[in-house]
Amino acid sequence: MESSTLDYDYSQTTDDYIENGLCNLDPDPMEVITQTYIHSIICAFGLIGNALVIVTYIFYKRTKTMTDVYLYNVAVADLIFVIALPFIIYNEQHSWSMGAVACKMLRSAYSINLYSGMLLLACISGDRYVAIVQARRSFGARTHALTYSRLICSAVWVFAVALTLPTLLYTERFEEQTLGAETVTVMCQLSFSKNQTAKLMKVVVPSLQMAVGFLLPLSVMVFCYSSIVCTLLRAQSSQRHKAVRVILAVVVVFIVCHLPYNVTLLSHTLSLFKERSCKVERMKLQVLAISRSVAYLHCCLNPILYAFIGVKFRSHFQQIMRDLWCFSKKYIYNARTSRATSDVCISGRVSSDGCNNMTSFSA
Repeated sequence: MESSTLDYDYSQTTDDYIENGLCNLDPDPMEVITQTYIHSIICAFGLIGNALVIVTYIFYKRTKTMTDVYLYNVAVADLIFVIALPFIIYNEQHSWSMGAVACKMLRSAYSINLYSGMLLLACISGDRYVAIVQARRSFGARTHALTYSRLICSAVWVFAVALTLPTLLYTERFEEQTLGAETVTVMCQLSFSKNQTAKLMKVVVPSLQMAVGFLLPLSVMVFCYSSIVCTLLRAQSSQRHKAVRVILAVVVVFIVCHLPYNVTLLSHTLSLFKERSCKVERMKLQVLAISRSVAYLHCCLNPILYAFIGVKFRSHFQQIMRDLWCFSKKYIYNARTSRATSDVCISGRVSSDGCNNMTSFSA
C-alpha cells in the first residue's frame, strides 16, 4: 500500500547534527530517472489492478461478506495512492509547481493509504480467523456481518485521517536558498516554527508509521494466519495445502515489501539527533528510497493476493473481460456499419443528385 511519500521527507533533511555543516543530499539525476520509471510502472499496474477490483465489486460480484467489504476498501485506499503518485513525481521534479494545497494533499495521500490499507489488511486476517478458527462461535454473530464490516471500515478511515493530521497541518511548501549559492530549492515537507515541536514530530510521525502501519498489522496477521494454518492442517480437506500456500504468500509478501523500509526508517529516525557524516547520510537516503519503492509494490500485489486468487472473483473478472471483448466487437461492428452506410450515401451522391433526393424521388 504507498506511497512518497514519507510523512517526513528525509531526502530534503538538512540537520544541524551532520558533521562539517550542511550536506548536499539531493539525489543523483540518474537515480531520479530510475525511480521515476519504477514508480510509473507501479502506478500503471496498481491503477489497473485496483480499478478492476472496484469495478468487479460494483457491477458484478457485489459485497456479500465482511471480507468483500474490506477488500473493496483496500482497493480504494490503494487507488487513492496510485492516482496521487504521478502528481507527486511531477511536483518533485518541477519544484512543486502545483502550489501549497497540492503539497499538503499529495503528502497526505501516502499517510492515509498507509494507515487505512494496513489496518484493513489486519481486519481481513481477523475476519478469516473468526470465520475459520472460531466458526462455531461466530455463526450467529455473522448474520449482521455487512453492517459490522461497514462500521469497522468507517472507523478505520476516521482513524487514518486522524493519524494523518500532523502531516496535513505541518506540511508546507517553501523555498530555501543554499548557502554560498544563488540557486533556490523548493521543498514540500514538514515545517515547524519551534525546535521542540520539530524534534517531537520528527520522531512521532515515523514512529506512528512503523507502529500502526507495520508492527500492529503484522502482529495481527501473524497471530490470525498462524491459527488458521493450524486449523487447516488438522482439517481433512483436499484444498487445505493450497489455502496454506496462499496464506504463507500473503504474509511473506507483506514482510518482504514492508520490513526493509521500516527497518531503514527506524535506523534513520534513531540517528536524526546524532552526528553523522555526509557519506553515511547519502547512503542511508539511497537505501531508504530503494526500500520505499519496494514498499510501493504492495499496492500492485494486493489485488492479486486478496482478490484475483479467489475462484469466484476470477470468474467475475473473466466475465468482465468477456463483456469488454463483446463491447469492443459491437463498437467495431457499429463503426463499420456506419462507415458502410456513409460509403453508400457518398456513392449515391456521386451517381445522382444525393441520398435525400433519391429517397424523395423514389417516394
